[in-house]
Amino acid sequence: MTARDVVIVASGGANIASLQYALQRLDTTTEVSADSARIRAATHVILPGVGAAADAMSRLRRAQLLQVIPSLTQPVLGICLGMQLLHEESAEGPVACLGIIPGRATRFADAPGRPVPHMGWNTLQLRRPCALLAGLADADYAYFVHSYALPVGEATVAACCYGDGFSACVQWNNFYGAQFHPERSAAVGARLLRNFLAL
Repeated sequence: MTARDVVIVASGGANIASLQYALQRLDTTTEVSADSARIRAATHVILPGVGAAADAMSRLRRAQLLQVIPSLTQPVLGICLGMQLLHEESAEGPVACLGIIPGRATRFADAPGRPVPHMGWNTLQLRRPCALLAGLADADYAYFVHSYALPVGEATVAACCYGDGFSACVQWNNFYGAQFHPERSAAVGARLLRNFLAL
């Protein structure tokens, strides 16, 4: 794999250290930054996220990244909350998000046997070919931790089911998203990250 200049957006996600470690295992060093010039110069950008949508959007606003991220032309990967932030809105508030991908994140309905958050291993359902998912297969397991999710839509490349179906992975032009945590998803997550770095 050729050298990659990967920047992780400093959006306050608690999963940044484990994400960096997962990328180190793929022989890729990363830099965490909220500097717009540094982010624009990267070959690949990752928008992580753990926590509340409103807090994450406030951090991006304070860093003056609300216009920068949608204008990026290199591959961008949103992870968990980061994927949700790429969309138009989250019902958690509600709060306006970056508006790059059509869709609104909503909270899972509480139901017997389906506690919220949705937490643990669940299977992927591949819906259409996507370079991010190369080498993955239907019923591969990934690790999820989330209370909000995007419905299956035009950008969905892989779905998952927790009561209703939801988007597990999306692609919209150069913007990609994984609702699950690749850094915690063993070989499946490593393959997804490797695929992203190869874009």
